[in-house]
Amino acid sequence: MYLAIQIVLVISTLLMTTFILLHKGRGGGLSSLFGGGMQSNLSGSTVVEKNLDRFTVITAVIWLASIILLLLFTRFGW
Repeated sequence: MYLAIQIVLVISTLLMTTFILLHKGRGGGLSSLFGGGMQSNLSGSTVVEKNLDRFTVITAVIWLASIILLLLFTRFGW
């Protein structure tokens, strides 16, 4: 069981990193340094962006739950 949770942690880490990098930059920051701030946001948020937000939140919850479960396994020696 411990190994399965570790595998879930690694997969969720990779997925969460990918989902975060897929998000569109919003406002200042590093994207505006390289010309990303010149674009206007006329279209608003699309269905794809909303689904990406949902997938990112779900993956973050799975990631956090696996960390807590690994902590409990380590602490109580299940």
